[in-house]
Order: sequence, then C-alpha cells, then structure tokens
Amino acid sequence: MEKLITKIRDIPDFPKPGIIFKDITPLVKDPTSLRLAVHLLMQPFLERPITAVAGMEARGFIFGSLVAWELGVSFIPLRKPGKLPYDVQSVSYDLEYGSASLEAHIDAFEPNDRVLLIDDLLATGGTAKASCELVEKLGATVEACAFVVELDFLNGREKLKNYEVFSLLHF
Repeated sequence: MEKLITKIRDIPDFPKPGIIFKDITPLVKDPTSLRLAVHLLMQPFLERPITAVAGMEARGFIFGSLVAWELGVSFIPLRKPGKLPYDVQSVSYDLEYGSASLEAHIDAFEPNDRVLLIDDLLATGGTAKASCELVEKLGATVEACAFVVELDFLNGREKLKNYEVFSLLHF
C-alpha cells in the first residue's frame, strides 16, 4: 500500500480554499501502480457472485472498467445528466452547495445482477449512496462498494452503512 500512497498527490486549495484535493493522476500514469491498485481493489471480491461493475463519472470509469475487464463481467457507467443517448433512470442527491444527478440506461442491469460499485474516492458519501440507489432503482443488487481512497474524517462510510464498503487507502 505504501507504493500506492506515494502516487497520491495533494493539491492544496482545490477546488476551493481550504480543500486538499487527493489527485490520483500520478497513480493512473504509472502502469505498475495502476495494475497494482486494480488487482488490490478487486481482490476481496474474486470469489463473490459479481455479475457487473458500475463506476461513477468520471474517475470511477477508470478503475471500474479495468476491474470489470479483469473479472470478466460487464461495466455500467453511471453518468452525469444528458450524456446517455437512450432512455435513462436518474437519481438526484445533495452536495455541499447544491445538488447533482446520476443516470444510467434503463436496461443497464439485468434483474439478478449483483453489482460491485467502484469509484476512486469516498469523501462525504453522497455520490456513492446515490449510485447505490440508482443501481437498486434499476432492479439490481449492490454486492459491495470499493474505493481506491477513503477520506475517513469526512465519514462517508456512514451514508453507506447498509452496504459493504472496502477502501484501499485511508487518509
């Protein structure tokens, strides 16, 4: 894990003063670190009945699609509004300042799908919780949620208390 921690860069005052942004760009730039992160992220779920991986826009696409490929299951993108060309289902959620929504095609999941939800970072948990709700609204089951980084001090895990949560790195 130490190798991965060294690949997470702190960007002070982004996107606003007082925030220290955890930048994963150095991690995804390094093929060895990216491969290690993907393998460690999927390790707890290798023997589980996962049939699909869902990733949140945008960095969840990176890790989610790679994990889906390694597991040999489908990848479902959870997108911001207006990005998908077919009929969609959506879920709205509150942010610190305002609100946001996520969408997926109405036929994204099969009724018996067991979904591993993946994103790069768990902060306050709002996006992850909305993602779980969207998966369930579309008739699938959330098997677990997995994150590369978890910001423990923001207590995002509390919003996901009804789900299994796994994170590689904790800050």
